[in-house]
Amino acid sequence: MNQPHLLPSVPTRKTAALAALSGATLLLLAACGGGGGGGGIGIGVGVPPPAVDNGRGSVVSDPPTLTAALSASQFATSLQASDQGKALLQVAGAPKCGIDLRYLEYRTVGAKNEATNATAAIMVPTGTDVACSGQRPVVLYAHGTTAAKAYNLAKWTDSTQPAAGEGLMVAAMFAAQGFIVVAPNYAGYDKSTLPYHPYLNGDQQGKDMVDALTAARKTFSGINANDAGSLFITGYSQGGYVAMAAHREMQATGKTVTASAPLSAPSAISLLTDYTYLGWPALGSTLFVPLLSTSWQQQFGNVYSSTSDVYEAQYATGIDTLLPSTSPGTLFTSGKLPQLALFPADAKPGPLTSDLKIFYGPNNLIKQSFLTLAAGDIQSNPCPGNALPDTTASRGTTTPLDCKPSTGFRKAAIANDLRNWAPTRPMLMCGGANDPTVNFASTRATSGYFRARGVPAAALAVVDLEDSAAIDAYSTARAGFAQAKSLLAQSTPGSATDKAQAVTLAYHGTLAPPFCLASARGFFQGVLAAGG
Repeated sequence: MNQPHLLPSVPTRKTAALAALSGATLLLLAACGGGGGGGGIGIGVGVPPPAVDNGRGSVVSDPPTLTAALSASQFATSLQASDQGKALLQVAGAPKCGIDLRYLEYRTVGAKNEATNATAAIMVPTGTDVACSGQRPVVLYAHGTTAAKAYNLAKWTDSTQPAAGEGLMVAAMFAAQGFIVVAPNYAGYDKSTLPYHPYLNGDQQGKDMVDALTAARKTFSGINANDAGSLFITGYSQGGYVAMAAHREMQATGKTVTASAPLSAPSAISLLTDYTYLGWPALGSTLFVPLLSTSWQQQFGNVYSSTSDVYEAQYATGIDTLLPSTSPGTLFTSGKLPQLALFPADAKPGPLTSDLKIFYGPNNLIKQSFLTLAAGDIQSNPCPGNALPDTTASRGTTTPLDCKPSTGFRKAAIANDLRNWAPTRPMLMCGGANDPTVNFASTRATSGYFRARGVPAAALAVVDLEDSAAIDAYSTARAGFAQAKSLLAQSTPGSATDKAQAVTLAYHGTLAPPFCLASARGFFQGVLAAGG
């Protein structure tokens, strides 16, 4: 098997996959530090200097640096110059607006509430089209999983930047269509001084997003970003989780959210980790598990006593500081992580199906002893919403996390599972039922929980890109996705197995994202049209 694509938010640049997308048309598309002052004796009362804004959500440098300025025609030309860009033109439509791309540094916190910095991109629509001027809605965008420490969405115009693919897609889908975009790089990435990334830490990541938005809005008046007050939150993969966490955080603190669209989100993270231990690992698990164990160890301190409790000796030393990496391209070739082998070849429990055997083999990452503890904990302390297989009953429970696990990892997963609130503003969830990276059971379980909590059907749209029989506003997106898969299979040489494997590897990172993002944009436009 070829090396899988393990940066699930960023479209791969395989020509066949991009050509497939080109053929698929889509019609719808803080706290503040105090200042002091005193008056001189006998001179009168002094005037205190203004308070220094250096808490959460404050701006490190204002105005944010302009990193690129493209007119609509220049952006259209740049899209035409690459296979990915041509594919995006088919899905997102021709650019209506130019884009001013800016680089923001802001202050936020880490997993232990420690002060740190982070960076973000701000994309401001420009031009004379009615869609590009006047008051504009804001999209707060969360990116997906990446191993690259240097990930920076404010520099997506640089084709060598790890964020180039995802940044181009977000710019084409939202900024070039008239949305102001704020896209954080997250604490732990780019020039952030935090020495780890709080991966799928719902509390921290929700706050990080809010801090980025707060800081960005403080700069809007100086960069011609005219905020209409409408806020849409979205993201794909990890970004889907983070978008949902941000919606939860803003709702809990009384901040305005117009609507959100968490896409292919591992929101039911305790379900996904339980599935992993029970024999259904995800494509990319050898990257995801180290990110999770490091993040949750920083958050709670009880995931392990030593990394060797979890990981085989050849990987244990330094794995807690390995990610995000300054040399992500060498993680597998240098032997710092195995490509696929999460568990031993003879692991108990083993793979649920024969096609999952690829995650079991020599030079595996996780020890059998740790797997035994986790699987035993699931058997002794099952969570009612994590049943395997995913049943209608488990999806609809109002108490999916009514369980008391004994292991630190499972306790952390329960604490960071997002099935513990219910949105009061419209939400769209999107993904594909055959996704090998983020099991669609997460979307089913989370949406089922929301419905059980009373969220009305009219306020919660769920799009399964595989559901070709559905007739609704997202039918064209599903048709485009099906066509993209078919074209990729047709353009892949070899046997039927080779063709199916190509679709599997491209499914999460290349094929699904544009169609879920286009669905999100159509959803947001519908909310705006309805006066939301």
